[in-house]
Amino acid sequence: MPSFTSLSTLLLLALSSPQISAFAPLSSTSTPINVAPSTTTSTTNLQMGPPKTDIVLSETYGEGSRKYRRTVYTHNEWVKHRSSDRFAKNLFSMVNSGVYKSLAKEVFATTAVASAIVAWNGIAGGYTDFNGVEHGAIMSFLPQLVLPLTPFTLLSPSLGLLLVFRTNSSYGRWDEARKMWGLNINHTRDLNRMATAWYGHDNQIIDPAKRAEDLRQVSLYTWAFVRSMKRHLSPPSEDEEAFVEELYARMAPEQAEAIISAAHRPNRALYDLSVVIDKLPMHFMRKNEINKNLSIFEDTLGGCERLLSSPVPLFYTRHTARFLSTWLLLLPLAMYQPFSGSWNHVAMIPATALTSVFLFGIDELSTQLEEPFTILPMQGFCDKIGGWCDEIVSWRGQGLDKEEQQYY
Repeated sequence: MPSFTSLSTLLLLALSSPQISAFAPLSSTSTPINVAPSTTTSTTNLQMGPPKTDIVLSETYGEGSRKYRRTVYTHNEWVKHRSSDRFAKNLFSMVNSGVYKSLAKEVFATTAVASAIVAWNGIAGGYTDFNGVEHGAIMSFLPQLVLPLTPFTLLSPSLGLLLVFRTNSSYGRWDEARKMWGLNINHTRDLNRMATAWYGHDNQIIDPAKRAEDLRQVSLYTWAFVRSMKRHLSPPSEDEEAFVEELYARMAPEQAEAIISAAHRPNRALYDLSVVIDKLPMHFMRKNEINKNLSIFEDTLGGCERLLSSPVPLFYTRHTARFLSTWLLLLPLAMYQPFSGSWNHVAMIPATALTSVFLFGIDELSTQLEEPFTILPMQGFCDKIGGWCDEIVSWRGQGLDKEEQQYY
């Protein structure tokens, strides 16, 4: 069987591998992943004119998996969510978790540190071979790498509070974004309901064809606004082509082009919707009530722009990440003695890996929630809004006799 010395040598060689780069500082000649060079000017999602050249960022597994987290629950999904065997399913699906897969480098780094400590202390303080024979230190002049557990115990509450506050603030941002889109859903329906019910003046003869076209325009531009807002909050590489295609499919070419070529597309769509409402034949006080919904749309748009452009203060995020990384990298030094009951303390290695997975996972969840728009099912919201508005404006004159359909 291989000796502990050869095993230690292999572990130390593994630590020198260039793959251990999770906590390594970035070199001055390299471009960090997912970070644009500071000397380059790029367009942001808040400047939504015609497509410009954007910096193409390399996509990590966690970033690429965000599009698959846009879940919309129905009754069937809630039944599965409450299933009594959910604990077993969640436990056995850990290896397929996108969150954990995105932490591979960080967990590998802390596990490699734990492995190096086991190898070092075996060389410096003695070891037991595979046959159970104890051997003395190979290099007795080397100090053993050990720290007391007390400092880590004292720091644990502080680290826990940082992670809790970080998670709560990120969830609050996701919750606020979802509520903004909830307001969009509610008030788009409200707008189209009022436009449909209040169309026409008292004793005015209504042309059914004109009525249908006017209300169709209300529904169309309502959808165009939320669809433009969705594009406004999405990465250009993901949504630009689909956005242009959908607008040309549903709108007249000149209408679609007016929105697509605008510097701020949601504002243009909202302006066009205002013009359509202003042309409706109804009392001005009713128009004022309808226009209140447009003010709410401006508020939801501005709120979403605020969330997109202003992250959780970076010094807070960075301090939490540095604290957590340092704590986990040094933790194997304190775990060495408590695992003295295992063969050459090797049980410390998987324990370090599990601890890293769960604690880094909390920070990763916070990071994933902090920018909520690429995990919200905004396309589903837009499709439903379009369908509901089309249905509402089709309720023209239902329940009225032929004579009453001509007068309001």
